[in-house]
Amino acid sequence: MPSPIHFLKGHGTENDFVLVPDLDASIELGADAVARICDRRAGIGADGVLRVVPADDDNAGFFMDYRNADGSIAELCGNGLRVFGRYLVEAGLERPGSFTVLTRAGVRTVTVPADGSDITAAMGSRVVRRVDGLRVCVGEHGWDAVDVDLGNPHAVVFVDDLAHVGSLFDPPRVLPAGSYPHGVNVEFVVDRGPRHIAMRVHERGSGETRSCGTGACAAAAAAAVRTEGADASGRWTVEVPGGRLRVDLHPDGSVDLTGPAVIVGEGTLRAVLGPTS
Repeated sequence: MPSPIHFLKGHGTENDFVLVPDLDASIELGADAVARICDRRAGIGADGVLRVVPADDDNAGFFMDYRNADGSIAELCGNGLRVFGRYLVEAGLERPGSFTVLTRAGVRTVTVPADGSDITAAMGSRVVRRVDGLRVCVGEHGWDAVDVDLGNPHAVVFVDDLAHVGSLFDPPRVLPAGSYPHGVNVEFVVDRGPRHIAMRVHERGSGETRSCGTGACAAAAAAAVRTEGADASGRWTVEVPGGRLRVDLHPDGSVDLTGPAVIVGEGTLRAVLGPTS
């Protein structure tokens, strides 16, 4: 039997993660092990795994090694980044306030207030593009899509009713085929009011999740361009099935994501890392 591994469980607006502290970088978590950990019946259950590793970078103390629920690698996760920041402060590895974390999308700043209130993550720059012919299809329904890059890829569509997009258990079809060879997060968005939207999301490698931080930023960025023009900035409210997030779009193209992040428990991983029965 493999050696037991300490883990914690956390979530940001019900986008949930298993955190694995690996401060000596000695734990090997392959795709199969991550998928077993994230299995909601045979494992701990989560939308992804956050391995906490010292960063090999002078600009950050720790690296967020993020894997989707199927074990695939992702460049960035906004809710995961806030949960990661919460853990670092609660574990005494970082002081409350602002500090940097290395991700596969680069170094990101996280601000964790000392009073335990909402955490802000600097998400980097947004790139919003209208691509001719880019469409998302679910069943017999299809919509034109907006391409948004936040260090990871997003296809954002605006719909009349979020119920029209089905269960989102399987990945929506994106046309033309091959537009996103490494997969894409797809956000379905409805208007709720001035600078206020609601969305559902299919995250590549995880299926429909209760929230997606980078997806909320992508949805707000696409909505801002749609309603206010290419240079739009300002504060947006984004409702997700798991709660509410705040997205600040800055004139220089950068994006901040603010919302709750909590650690709910901890334990020891054992059988989920063993051989498949």
